[in-house]
Amino acid sequence: QVQLVESGGGLVQAGDSLRLSCAASGRTSRTYTMAWFRQAPGKEREIVAAMTWSVGDTFYTDSVKDRFAISRDNAKNTVYLQMNTLKPEDTAVYYCAARLGYDISRRARDDYNYWGQGTQVTVSS
Repeated sequence: QVQLVESGGGLVQAGDSLRLSCAASGRTSRTYTMAWFRQAPGKEREIVAAMTWSVGDTFYTDSVKDRFAISRDNAKNTVYLQMNTLKPEDTAVYYCAARLGYDISRRARDDYNYWGQGTQVTVSS
């Protein structure tokens, strides 16, 4: 079992930045792929970014490319999502997720086995 705990959400204005953190504990492994998903009210949960823990391959959905960056700190077992130039449409609950394996092309919600509790990000215009 892997436990994931997110932090760093909040209320910001358009154009501001936020950094989300996801602390992993339990049976953590460098063979995991880590991802950030988000879910806005009335919408499906969608993947935002993903990273293979050991190699560092990354994926970003088109709407956040060049604005968001996923990274990890091996010593702290923590994954980050740096979000810059935030827009009102980025408002959502952001979830950290993990799945065993290196296949970064697996991007559906059901592909991920472990989830954090979510952290709210609200961007005002």
